[in-house]
Amino acid sequence: MWRRPLRPPAPEAGAATLAGVFSRRTDWNAQPNRLSLARARHPDALDLTVSNPTKAALPYPLDELSAIMARAAHAAYDPEPLGLPVAREAVARMLGCDAAEIVITASTSEAYSFLFKLLCDPGDNVLTPTPSYPLLEHLAAMEMIELRHFPLEFHRRWEIELSRIEIDERTRAVIVVNPNNPTGSFVTPDEQRTIAGLGVPVISDEVFLDYPLEGAGTTFSGAYALGGLSKSAGLPHYKLGWIRVPDASAVAALELIADNFLSVATAVQVALPEILAVAPRIRAAIAARTRANLDAAKRIVGGAAQLLPVEGGWSAVIRIPETMTDEEFALDALERHDVVIHPGYFFDFEREGYFVVSLLTPCEVFIDGLSRIVAP
Repeated sequence: MWRRPLRPPAPEAGAATLAGVFSRRTDWNAQPNRLSLARARHPDALDLTVSNPTKAALPYPLDELSAIMARAAHAAYDPEPLGLPVAREAVARMLGCDAAEIVITASTSEAYSFLFKLLCDPGDNVLTPTPSYPLLEHLAAMEMIELRHFPLEFHRRWEIELSRIEIDERTRAVIVVNPNNPTGSFVTPDEQRTIAGLGVPVISDEVFLDYPLEGAGTTFSGAYALGGLSKSAGLPHYKLGWIRVPDASAVAALELIADNFLSVATAVQVALPEILAVAPRIRAAIAARTRANLDAAKRIVGGAAQLLPVEGGWSAVIRIPETMTDEEFALDALERHDVVIHPGYFFDFEREGYFVVSLLTPCEVFIDGLSRIVAP
């Protein structure tokens, strides 16, 4: 657990350093805070923040996946900047679109990087909602662009506060996460129409769209829509994502960008049709886990704590009285109850009084850990 990165401290007098030769992209120094230090003292704590499906005790068809990749390993290297036709066609069939709209990437992070290169010059800005996953701040900094925020507000559900989306002459895109991580809120059709009318490109991160819980969502039509095997097939280590691109001229420009990297492995592209055929079984196992844990949370959370609605995704947000800071609450959970949770500040909640747990956690760990800290 880390606070937001800080600028590196000045070196001691006479100390040798190469920091002065590095670009501002590397000007981060994630210093340990009290939570990270406490976590080191509790190596066997119940971890309610598990987000890697391959480490969540889920059933995987490992022999079948191994056979698929073994067959694909025979393919010769034939680089295609936008992705091999077999991979683009497989994604297009799944999404119900034309293969010409699909760009294959090595990850959703790379997809963001490509789109920031496509849409932005250094010093431009993109807008994104908060709360949200903090990775976007790093990706924007790597492209020397500014990440600006607009709030989600809770009114029986998490809603985009459209009146607080402020666009200026250097705004190049609006990012939405559909459904949001960690709030689980989908971008409604009305919100989609309003955002599309702002006159700037929209990037819609839809990696959790296949995981509805208490709600349902739709893809953001006309947006640069992002997806990947990490969530849709529970295979983050296979390193393949995609962008559904809304216009042909953008595809041509992305081809130029991607041609300088050619980062997606041939084998996983060749194997993609078979992987996507297996993926529904993996998704079903993940969905069963998240639904079971959400049902358990509804039974467990009580007293002064409130489980907020979870329309989709893999996380749950729990609101608590502001009797201490979120960091202090997370420390108390760890030190007194031996339970790891995410404090709300990790996701830039506007105020104190929130923590986040992963619904991907093995059920017995989830029930035990949550009962320790919020049962009435």
